[in-house]
Amino acid sequence: MLEETGTKVSISTVKRVLYRHNLKDRSARKKPLLQNRHKKDLLRFATAHGDKDRTFWRIVMFGGKRGRLGKPKNTIPTVKHGGGSIMLWGCFDAGGSGALHKRDGIMRQENYVDILKQHLKTAVRKLKLGCKWVFQTDNDPKHTSKVVAFWLKDNKVKVLEWPSKH
Repeated sequence: MLEETGTKVSISTVKRVLYRHNLKDRSARKKPLLQNRHKKDLLRFATAHGDKDRTFWRIVMFGGKRGRLGKPKNTIPTVKHGGGSIMLWGCFDAGGSGALHKRDGIMRQENYVDILKQHLKTAVRKLKLGCKWVFQTDNDPKHTSKVVAFWLKDNKVKVLEWPSKH
């Protein structure tokens, strides 16, 4: 509207005026669209694990890409589609993070198993999780595939179930 009247205002001027009036700029976080069934799954997970103490969470290693839930008014629902040409795998626990590993190209379930073979046990040692640790990842189809599930079971990796779309 200002341009239509011939008035030019820089972005820094707008930010300065907003700051002077104690207003801060925010962008809505993009999050997967949660259906009612996803919300129920999340509630079940929270109910089942909400009373776990710090001792339990100290042995959980989170692998893969993670996100956080936000207030619905501050999020933009998204629907997954397509894929990228680069993939990063990393992990963390209550005490720190493991190394980040890059893979070029499309990630397939077999590639994910290769990443786990090459990096999971090294990460467990680096994070000093001992022998009673639990692995938690998202429900990406390649993470929950039969090939991956077989490898995890065959390697005696205890997995913490995770609700879908989180």
